[in-house]
Amino acid sequence: MTTPALVLAPGRERSLERRHPWVFNGSVAEVVGGPGPGEPVAVRAADGRFLAWAAYSPASQISARACSWVEDERIDEAFLEGRVHRAVAARSYLDHRTDAVRLVFAESDGLPGVIVDRYGPFVVLQLSSAGAERWREPLTAVCGALPGVDGVYERSDVDARKREGLPPRRGVLAGAEPSADLLLHERAAWSEEDAGARSWSFGADVRHGHKTGFYLDQRASRRVVATLAAGRRTLDLFAYTGGFGVAAASGGASDVTCVDSSAPALSAARENLIRNGVTAQLVEADVFRYLRELRDRGESFDLVVADPPRLVSRAQDVNRGSRAYKDVNLLALKLLAPGGLLVTFSCSGLVGPDLFQKIVFGAALDARREVQVVGRLTQASDHPVLLSFPEGAYLKGLICRAA
Repeated sequence: MTTPALVLAPGRERSLERRHPWVFNGSVAEVVGGPGPGEPVAVRAADGRFLAWAAYSPASQISARACSWVEDERIDEAFLEGRVHRAVAARSYLDHRTDAVRLVFAESDGLPGVIVDRYGPFVVLQLSSAGAERWREPLTAVCGALPGVDGVYERSDVDARKREGLPPRRGVLAGAEPSADLLLHERAAWSEEDAGARSWSFGADVRHGHKTGFYLDQRASRRVVATLAAGRRTLDLFAYTGGFGVAAASGGASDVTCVDSSAPALSAARENLIRNGVTAQLVEADVFRYLRELRDRGESFDLVVADPPRLVSRAQDVNRGSRAYKDVNLLALKLLAPGGLLVTFSCSGLVGPDLFQKIVFGAALDARREVQVVGRLTQASDHPVLLSFPEGAYLKGLICRAA
């Protein structure tokens, strides 16, 4: 073998044969050729058969992340450019609907560890694996050359980099620096009959905000909440910068209360409400404590939206995180008026849809409420899920009606 390679232990090739992109270190029998971090390696079965091209990560439990199953394909700058352009083209249907889009969604778009989000004239890169780190310069060049792009900014400050042995990185990669409050727009309705529907305007802080600046993955769910809110007294929990609050208020909610523990986030939420010509009460408080205060005061709501941050990051945190998810849903259900709706989410990839539904079921039992699931929600369509990589389906939501 003249190129660097990983040789798998006997019987460990099935996952790659099924095109799952991760190669765990326990599956590797031999590392050939002394590859460096992020370097392309051929992954081979114990009998020498080629399985995939992957990026090597010596510091991680995931020793390599596959990006191609074609043996004669070259993993070079032209390959990266082709993958980015293919992903961008696949999102072209969104061009007239929003100016803030996830252009590349890591493994689901064949570029493991690479997130590319566009906010109007700015592109934000998030590189969370050794292979993505090695591709920083060519990815910056490709993204900076996209039509209408004024600057490329990096937000590689996620915990996943620690597991890859990489330091956090943040800052301008090319062109201009984005302002602290970029404006993005998304249509409140997408059907052809609603071609003239109003758009929502939101501020996004790509330099310091959550994720890469905004919750692009909740775009479709915001529209759903807007359709549910008419005439309902609404409580928006973990409101962040008010995306769901704006949607509920513009959908005709009788009143809206947004709760978050971050004063800067609520300040941004206030601006977003003003931009969209709607109002809501903003409450700076620990959500769990505030829910108990509302319960003790005998308050009730017709619609509760619960979109907590990721509560489970590691396998050992699943039990603790599950208890936290149960707590917030239990308290929310106790506040719902008869016939009220709970729209509840988990963005923890380690909490699967079945477990999440069991958690909400346990909350309903403890709340002594008869609860029906009347709808299911997931991440927006620019966050696609590769069938061979179900881990990409991290966001799950339930629309529940309480008797």
